[in-house]
Amino acid sequence: MENHYNITIIGAGTGGIMLAAQLNAKHPSIKVGIIDPAEFHYYQPAWTLVGAGTYDYEKTKRPMKAIVPKKSTWIKDAVTKIDAKNNQLATATSGMITYDYLVVAPGLTYNFDLVPGLKEAFDDPNGMAGSVYTDAKKVWKDIQKFKGGVALFTQPNTPIKCGGAPQKVMYLAEAAFKKHEVRDKSKVVFATNGGVIFGVQQIKETLMKVVDRKNIQIKFGHQLVKIDSQEKIAWYKLGDNFSEHNERVGVQTQEKDGLIGIKYDFLHTAPPSVAPKFVQESDLVNEAGWLDVDKHTLKSNKYENVFGLGDVAGLPTAKTGAAIRKQVPVIVDHIVKAMSGEKTSNKKYNGYSSCPLVTDYGKMVLAEFDYNNNFIPDPKLKRMLVFNSEKEHWRLWMFKKYALPYLYWNKMMKGEDI
Repeated sequence: MENHYNITIIGAGTGGIMLAAQLNAKHPSIKVGIIDPAEFHYYQPAWTLVGAGTYDYEKTKRPMKAIVPKKSTWIKDAVTKIDAKNNQLATATSGMITYDYLVVAPGLTYNFDLVPGLKEAFDDPNGMAGSVYTDAKKVWKDIQKFKGGVALFTQPNTPIKCGGAPQKVMYLAEAAFKKHEVRDKSKVVFATNGGVIFGVQQIKETLMKVVDRKNIQIKFGHQLVKIDSQEKIAWYKLGDNFSEHNERVGVQTQEKDGLIGIKYDFLHTAPPSVAPKFVQESDLVNEAGWLDVDKHTLKSNKYENVFGLGDVAGLPTAKTGAAIRKQVPVIVDHIVKAMSGEKTSNKKYNGYSSCPLVTDYGKMVLAEFDYNNNFIPDPKLKRMLVFNSEKEHWRLWMFKKYALPYLYWNKMMKGEDI
């Protein structure tokens, strides 16, 4: 096996595969290596639907060997150390890999220690606590077993992939409770550290109407601190943006040691997320432990030949596949022009991301925004959908459930711009 590549990519997720595919298609002479130990590649955006019983989990995965572009070399191994000063990487079993350019795209990982008691709650098969991020099939089983009480939907204080997912699960679960005829015996609560339901004004207005229609209580400014899995209590510290919406739902709280506790019968949360250990231990990160890159060029603020892509990048925008779709062409242009001797590229990333917010079975809102939380519908999508995506619509649901998976596997993973 070769140990040197023109471009080495860490991670064969959405970003890594799309980047390699574009490089192979447009610049076939460039030697590209992708390092990733995973046996399978997953289409994770569908896990929310799996957790609501409306999508087959097996359809979200494919063998990695079938996904990695044929002109790229897959190093089935794990990176253990980044030595950017010497343009090399240490791996678990393949020795040192050297590069001319490095793209760091390993995604994120979970640190359950940041919320004591959460792992124990998740591991209890009868605990009625889980996450579509880690086990979407269990979430659906728990939704089916739920017989009433407090259904608590929450999230940690760390950045998370697809920040709207905890809400999406909630809206679908509430609809499932109705179908199962337990909604009238249930109280649905969303506790979040944020001060608004969504940062984009047009989407916020739509979602607050959904919240009122579904009679959901929102507790803003709630910082998740720990979980008491035995007593089924989630404990929170109140933030400066504390407020409540739909208090008439009347969920009882308790206070202890300066914390507010919410007793639950069903719990869903995103797990606390961090950059992988080998990234955090490198000299490529910012103070928060995420890859320190220029937010427009995605180039490392320390090394000219290192780029960050996807969830691991410390960018002030949502961590989504849609963001990656716009980031990849920027990195491709910057690297290829640098390799050909050109000093600069004019391509810039404006922070575009999108969040398909499923609000019910058969309904969805599509939030599209930039670094400044401006609502900016993608022209291609707008032509495809033929209506404004900030309102609930059944066609958006069809787009989420059927069109997006097709486009992902057959276009994005082939390096095509969509």
